[in-house]
Amino acid sequence: MKNDKVKRLLPYLLSLLIIVLDQATKSWVVHNIPEGTIGYSFFGDFLWIVHVRNTAVAFSMGDGLPLIIKYIFFIGLPVALMVLLSWAIYTHKLDKEVSTLQRWAIAGILGGGMGNLIDRIFRQLRVVDWISFDFFGILGMDRFPTWNIGDGCVVVSVNILLITLIIDEVKNAKKLEKK
Repeated sequence: MKNDKVKRLLPYLLSLLIIVLDQATKSWVVHNIPEGTIGYSFFGDFLWIVHVRNTAVAFSMGDGLPLIIKYIFFIGLPVALMVLLSWAIYTHKLDKEVSTLQRWAIAGILGGGMGNLIDRIFRQLRVVDWISFDFFGILGMDRFPTWNIGDGCVVVSVNILLITLIIDEVKNAKKLEKK
C-alpha cells in the first residue's frame, strides 16, 4: 500500500523540479538582464539569453484580448487544468488507461504549466521568456519565438504523451484485428 502511494506521488517530484528550475531561471533573468534586451549571445547569434515578457499564451496568441478574458483563459482555465492533471497522475481510476510513462509526461506538463501560471498570477499576466534561437528563416521566422523552461517541458511532455497514446492505439487496433 505504501509503495503504491510513493509510486503515485513520485511524478510530482518531476513537477516540483520543473517549477523550481523554471522559476529560478526566470528570477535570474529578471534580476540580471534588463527587460527587452539581449543579455548574452552564444555561437554567434544562434542562441540568445534575453528578457522578454509574454502577456498572452504560445506565440503571443491572445495578446489583444480584454483583461477579464485573459484572467479567465490564462489563469482560471489553467488552474482547472492543473487540478485535472494532478488527479490524472494520482488517481486509481485511470490505472488501465494511463501508463507510468504517461503519468510522468503529465507531471512534466503540470510542472511547466505551473511555472508559467505562477508568472501569470504574480507577474501581472506577464510570463518571463528568455531563450531565443536562430530559426534560419524557416516558416518565414528569423528567430523562433522566445520561450522558457516551463514552455520547453510542456512541449516535450505533450509530445511524449501523444506518442505513447498513438502507440497504445496502434497496439489496441492490432489486438482487435486478431480477434
